[in-house]
Amino acid sequence: MYLFLGNLAFVDTWLSSTVTPNMLVNFFAKSKMISFSECVVQFFSFALCVTTECFLLATMAYDRYVAICKPLLYPVIMTNRLCIWLLVLSFLGGLFHAILHNTFLFRLTFCDSIIIHHFYCDIIPLFKISCTDPSINYLMLFIFAGIIQALTISTVLVSYTLILFTILKKRSLQGIRKAFSTCGAHLLSVSLYYGPLLFMYVLPGSAQENDQDMMDSLFYTVIIPFLNPIIYSLRNKKVIDSLTKMFKRNI
Repeated sequence: MYLFLGNLAFVDTWLSSTVTPNMLVNFFAKSKMISFSECVVQFFSFALCVTTECFLLATMAYDRYVAICKPLLYPVIMTNRLCIWLLVLSFLGGLFHAILHNTFLFRLTFCDSIIIHHFYCDIIPLFKISCTDPSINYLMLFIFAGIIQALTISTVLVSYTLILFTILKKRSLQGIRKAFSTCGAHLLSVSLYYGPLLFMYVLPGSAQENDQDMMDSLFYTVIIPFLNPIIYSLRNKKVIDSLTKMFKRNI
């Protein structure tokens, strides 16, 4: 579990570092210029992180399922070899998805407008200012983003449905509390993460407004990477005790 948490923290840091520094520079700089090559690199890094995190969250849901539904078999099922393979496949899935959309991005030309209505180089704002018909790009985005989200969300839903059935069968109140303690942080993180992604990349492009698009992007590129360490830290009894003592002193 902690191996997955460590990699989730790494991907969150990478995602935030891809977007936040350039965003802060643009807030204060008079010239808000970015070259096409820099834009492509930024989107590649962004797409890699976002897709990898989707796979990581699904992997962590499966890990929770094994830990709660098959606790005695956990060391047998979730071996170091399997955990490493799941991590490798998560990053490879993110890499494939990023390369795919970057490759199709090079078929677009930009002539009439060079102003991106966004705070980083996201793919849909680039489609909107392209002189080339981006229908194929939209189709590829809808298909692959839809498949990835359907696959990962289904994994999360199935895992937590089985966990819920297992919890309801338990007679022990302590066992139920332990199960909720194990799953609560991850379930909250999943809920916060998938909402904006579903709205932005699976809904048709005509349903998206620039301002709403930027707010959703800000939420999962800056706010969620900031919240995730806090959410998962609240599972730790020592952290909770320290926060309780701090609040009592202030009161």
